[in-house]
Amino acid sequence: SSSSSYGAGSSGACGRGGGGSFGSSYGGGSGGGFSAGSFGGRSRGFGGGSGGCFGGGSGGGFGGSGGFWGGSGGGFGGFGSGFDSGAGGILGADEKTTMQGLNSRLASYLDKVQSLENANKELENKIREWYDKQGSRVCHRNYSPYYDTIEDLKNQIVNITVNSNKTVLDLDNTRMTLDDFRMKYEMENSLRQGVDADINGLRKVLDDLTMQKSDLEMQYESLQEELIALKKNHEEEMNQLTGQNSGDVSVEINAAPGKDLTKILNDMREEYERISAKNRRDIEEQYETQMSQMEQEVTSSGREMESNHREVTQLRHSIQEMEIELQSQLSKKSALEKSLEDTKNRYCGQLQQLQEQISNLEGQITEIREEIECQNQEYSLLLNIKTRLEQEIKTYRSLLEG
Repeated sequence: SSSSSYGAGSSGACGRGGGGSFGSSYGGGSGGGFSAGSFGGRSRGFGGGSGGCFGGGSGGGFGGSGGFWGGSGGGFGGFGSGFDSGAGGILGADEKTTMQGLNSRLASYLDKVQSLENANKELENKIREWYDKQGSRVCHRNYSPYYDTIEDLKNQIVNITVNSNKTVLDLDNTRMTLDDFRMKYEMENSLRQGVDADINGLRKVLDDLTMQKSDLEMQYESLQEELIALKKNHEEEMNQLTGQNSGDVSVEINAAPGKDLTKILNDMREEYERISAKNRRDIEEQYETQMSQMEQEVTSSGREMESNHREVTQLRHSIQEMEIELQSQLSKKSALEKSLEDTKNRYCGQLQQLQEQISNLEGQITEIREEIECQNQEYSLLLNIKTRLEQEIKTYRSLLEG
């Protein structure tokens, strides 16, 4: 008949949409079996599309043009015309043939599912074997010696850097010590120049004192000559007076006694001699005092000058030694910097090679992971397909048995 046995009309028993669940009693009318409303709502059954699941028409099985395997006529297709042979009856002769074809197709799909499962198992075995091979090979490659070498090189670089910093610090300390010695040398040189200026001033004072001594000696000689002249004049006067007293004229005069000229002259002579002796002693004492002071100053200045000269000589030797040590430290620093640069370049090259190897290994691991992910996705897809096929088979069997 034209009415549906499993729910016909516009509302489906096993689904809703434009057609019935099995169409119109496995056939009849113009609607195909398992049409656009079967086993699902709207226009989707187990796959949707314009042809419906298990549906014929122009759409493929398992969902028209977008079923499990897609295509325009794949999978369980042709059911629309299969259960659509006449206007009455449930199963006819052609329908038996159609059911046999469906069973053969179902068997072929089951075989295909089995083959896919076998292929999946083979892929899993290949993946497992590849993991065993690659994993054992990767695990046997021990990179710990490289890490130890890298760590040793880092420690050497740190030690060389520390030694270089110590050398730079020693150079700075040496330079500061050299500056201190240079300042001391300049101070001692200025002191020596001051002492030389003092010595030159004392020499001028000595020359002045020598001139004063010469003047005093000349004054002394002139006073001696004057004293001699006075003595000579005194003797002449005494002789004249003595000659006058020794005459024959004898005059007795009662007069007051005259002064004793001889005594007066003697007193004057003694006074002059005492004054001259006192002046001479004062001059000699002053001269001796000044000469002793000058000799002491010259002696002390000479000692200071000798000590300053010795200290300047020692400072010059120290400066020369410091300059030699500075040059050696600078050469050592240059050699260490060059060695450090060579070491850095060499180890940078080695580190770059190791990084390239690590990058290659990481790239291989990434490729392996991507391949594994793809295999997992394919495996998941195959499992989903298998599950859906089993569900469809169960549904198909339940429909056939019902």
